[in-house]
Amino acid sequence: MDMFGEKDGAEVEQASTNRPLADRMRPDSLDNFFGQEKIIGPGKPLRRAIEAGRVGSIIFWGPPGTGKTTLAFLIANTCKGEFLPYSAVTSSIKELKGVIASAKKRRKMYGTITYMFIDEIHRFNKAQQDAFLPFVEDGSITLIGATTENPSFEVITALLSRMRVYVLERLSQEHIRTIIKAALADTKRGIGERKLTIDDKGLNYLSEQVDGDARRALSILEAAADDIADGKEITYELLKEIIGRRNIIYDKSAEEHFNIISALHKSLRGGDPDAALYWLARMLKGGEDPLYILRRLVRFASEDVGLADPFALTFCISCTDSFRFLGPPEGELAIAQAVIYLATAPKSVSAYKAFGQVMDEVERTENLPVPMHIRNAPTRLMKEVGYGKDYIYPPDSDTPFVDQQFLPDNIKDKKFYHPTDKGREKKIAYYLASFRHYRGQKARDEKK
Repeated sequence: MDMFGEKDGAEVEQASTNRPLADRMRPDSLDNFFGQEKIIGPGKPLRRAIEAGRVGSIIFWGPPGTGKTTLAFLIANTCKGEFLPYSAVTSSIKELKGVIASAKKRRKMYGTITYMFIDEIHRFNKAQQDAFLPFVEDGSITLIGATTENPSFEVITALLSRMRVYVLERLSQEHIRTIIKAALADTKRGIGERKLTIDDKGLNYLSEQVDGDARRALSILEAAADDIADGKEITYELLKEIIGRRNIIYDKSAEEHFNIISALHKSLRGGDPDAALYWLARMLKGGEDPLYILRRLVRFASEDVGLADPFALTFCISCTDSFRFLGPPEGELAIAQAVIYLATAPKSVSAYKAFGQVMDEVERTENLPVPMHIRNAPTRLMKEVGYGKDYIYPPDSDTPFVDQQFLPDNIKDKKFYHPTDKGREKKIAYYLASFRHYRGQKARDEKK
């Protein structure tokens, strides 16, 4: 018996009643496979390769319940090869090497290709992944890996370069509805013999709640079916009771974490408070540390809003203090306020850019001397050699500006900060234009 529970003869019927509905409803051909039309739809390269029996080593990358394991089985089945499923969590490399050695002999003797399927291949460490390289290279096996993590980060480059990555997408709600209806109607593999129905509201609710995960949808459907008698209707109320509080897909240590914080940042930059609030809620519901979010918002206030609205930084610090004082869940409203404020605030990265340019300048020019007139002169000797000489004290000046050089001689004419005309920075721009005009005019007067 393989992992799909396939048996021979009279045992099939008995086995099917003991297997979970999600397992029994696995497609037995590509034509019965729902979703992933972009990669296995008619005429697509992978579909053609499968039908021609010429599939190389591949990785399926996608969320749970999108068909990675099923596709691996269908490839082996369609290509008339040997399907060997293993889990990276429970299988050792020593064990797999023994299986691979047998596969190598089988191919040499009978020409049978072994399709080794490794679920959660990202769980293998670098040394373990290295062990597959010679067997993938010499064709001893066709390796099919499945992962929910970005293979760019989790699979070693040497192995990744020898495998093609296919991205599997979450199933659409329409796909999920079709799968649910098929399970209710199928009298052999599904629960059709029980003549159960589902109301439209319940069908839509279930398809919305499972995040495109067909396995989860069928598991919930099976749980609901176990709660009612034959011929009855599966209702919205029953499904809501079974599902309970939904588990949000959000792994704080994985790629989705970075995707969602990126979505929050970009929604803030784009001035969309609705989208920003949505991504905030996803993070909080997923168990993200609220203080991590607040640190990112404080950074955003300084980096992206900047001097267009200097109060944004103060506001975010106040929201942080409010959250610390109140704690969750009441304090989360302060985070939401900060998100709305930042999304609707004017944006300017002029200070961020100016600081970056200055840091580059310092690295390039290193230790330029401080002009003598703005050096500190705490001793008589320093004053005698010229420290602080001719320094103009601005508060005592009769003009709003002073004509004085503050940068080192080598870069005295450099301009790093270029304010925008957004928000409060418009006033800064006016001041700076006046300041630079005054100093430029003084320089022109001296040349005459």
